[in-house]
Amino acid sequence: MMEKISLRLLRAFDPEVAHSLAIKALQMGLSPTIPIATSARLKTKIAGLSLPNPVGLAAGFDKNVTALSGLSRSGFGFVEVGAATPLPQPGNAKPRLFRLSEDRAVINRFGFNNDGMAAIAERLSKRPKGLITGLNLGANKASDDRDADFAKVLAHCGPYVDFATVNVSSPNTEKLRDLQGKDALGKLLAGVMKARAALKVPIPIFLKIAPDLDQAALQEIAKVAIEQNLDAVVATNTTLARVGLKSHHRDETGGLSGKPLFVRSTRILAELSHLLAGRVPLIGVGGVSNAQDAYDKICAGASAVQLYSALVYDGVSLVGKIVTDLDRILERHGFASIEDAVGCRVQEFR
Repeated sequence: MMEKISLRLLRAFDPEVAHSLAIKALQMGLSPTIPIATSARLKTKIAGLSLPNPVGLAAGFDKNVTALSGLSRSGFGFVEVGAATPLPQPGNAKPRLFRLSEDRAVINRFGFNNDGMAAIAERLSKRPKGLITGLNLGANKASDDRDADFAKVLAHCGPYVDFATVNVSSPNTEKLRDLQGKDALGKLLAGVMKARAALKVPIPIFLKIAPDLDQAALQEIAKVAIEQNLDAVVATNTTLARVGLKSHHRDETGGLSGKPLFVRSTRILAELSHLLAGRVPLIGVGGVSNAQDAYDKICAGASAVQLYSALVYDGVSLVGKIVTDLDRILERHGFASIEDAVGCRVQEFR
């Protein structure tokens, strides 16, 4: 009840102010404490990481790694923070975050606003023990060598995280998505893998892709993922599409996330699952707001899922409910583990 009241109050504020207040609540221990639900059925592994459950927090919520203590008590099986860039940057001009309440969606055009890798590495070095934590890697808007930026952040922050995600799919940094082409992406990832090899303890490297890719682009992504020995692909980031939206904010520029993204992102996930045929694991993101959504992503090929926008509307208590309900759904369908369900309905979602 207190969470419902708090969410109602937060919606009275500008969305970015409300987000800052939510981060502050996590820092101060004012958010609900949700035990990390787990079971033999929910425990899973991805890229060598042992997850207590397959429901994670997507990048973008805790950009500056200031709320990990609170997030460690929010029920997530793993969290991803950032994106971090080599140098601090303010991001795009405000307003840059919009609630589309009628659509249960969000549009953002933040533009990788963050405190920079030095400050973020310092905070990551003090992260809560036992919380599986990944860092989203970004590039500075004004950089002369964006390829090198990703490797720089990994080299600096890699010792303090369990995995890192190369983010070339944000629509809010000009020409960033151009790096998803086969040649450009192969070159970028080669530099990242070199930086990974130089770490005292090499960590898994993931790649986050856009949902607005055509079949040819997806085939190239699959080839690069295999050639570069990626540990996982995160499908997907936000979309530029605006089909069927009702909110008066629908024409704002930026990336759309939330419920309207579910079908598009799940189709990309299933198609990539078909192309990769189990050679690279997948993490499903986009529109997850209940246990059925999470289960559908798993059936479409995801070994784990992430969410973010649903928290805007339902709060962090949603995490525990999704995990508990997912366990029941898996049991009802006769699955003894997450791994048994992965990709069982790929063709349905393609």
